[in-house]
Amino acid sequence: MENKQFDLGDIVQMKKQHPCGENKWKVIRMGMDIRIKCIGCNHSILMPRKDFVRKMKKVLEKGSLEE
Repeated sequence: MENKQFDLGDIVQMKKQHPCGENKWKVIRMGMDIRIKCIGCNHSILMPRKDFVRKMKKVLEKGSLEE
């Protein structure tokens, strides 16, 4: 299994598209659970880290540290 590196503020692509039509998500909270926010409609979801790593396709943009 490949090691996927992601950090707070990163824009990631998930394997499945959100119902609003967007496939880009911003990582807004990290811990045992990961909270991601849809770039298209600003809906946020919380999922266990294990599920997030399995469902994430790739990191599109590295986040900025100013946030």
